[in-house]
Amino acid sequence: MPRSNEPADKDRQFAATLANGIDILLAFDSGDAMLGNRDFAERTGLSKTTVARLTHTLTALGYLRHDTVLRKYRLGAAVLSMGYPLLASMHLRQLARPLMKALADRLCGAVSLGIRDRTQMIYVETARSTDSLIVTPEIGAALPMLSTAIGRAWLSHAPAHEREAVLNQLRLQDPDAFARAQPRLADARRDLERQGYCANRAEWRPEVYGFAVPMCQPVGSQLFVLNCGVPAAQGSFAAIEKQAGPQLRALMLDIERMLGLR
Repeated sequence: MPRSNEPADKDRQFAATLANGIDILLAFDSGDAMLGNRDFAERTGLSKTTVARLTHTLTALGYLRHDTVLRKYRLGAAVLSMGYPLLASMHLRQLARPLMKALADRLCGAVSLGIRDRTQMIYVETARSTDSLIVTPEIGAALPMLSTAIGRAWLSHAPAHEREAVLNQLRLQDPDAFARAQPRLADARRDLERQGYCANRAEWRPEVYGFAVPMCQPVGSQLFVLNCGVPAAQGSFAAIEKQAGPQLRALMLDIERMLGLR
């Protein structure tokens, strides 16, 4: 995903070359095993000459691996090692994991913990009842904000200034999708106020119902959100919501108490 919030032209502290290199790494999507320089240029808007210099440098540093036969690039191990300190510093993950697994087993679904990354949500921990689920969330998986329960929960509870900045970025990225999402966002805010959780009626993935609860306040400057996905094949939305929504809310309350937030 390219940068969604371009810096002001007068920001002399902004290192454009560094930002361009990061954009190269961010160009990979979950389904991309390899990308070529042409792919990078199309996805980032950078010139082919700039892309060639950046991919050469990133390969030398270990962030990319070059396939000389296919003339394409894979992400290198340095990308993974760079993200590990962030995950390791989130002690909330270790605290919440056993409780998340217990709820996933009770609901025969998956329970995940996520934070915002630019205009998407990223899973930083996940637990599932079985690996045979149609949708098996993984740590690092990115989810859209407008069409998922976890994204709507974040937008419904984030600090106003941060929320407005993200909404503006989403509006600029896809004005039509943003306009279509407005009624659902309003519903999500009402649901969070009345029920303590947001829901997704298989709107993002037709085979999964989603439910999400934001933490009462940020931890380590991050607003964490608990998310639960239950296969739609298990029953009607109303029947699953009756079980999943309140239990997910209760799980978040337990975690908040353990953290001393309640």
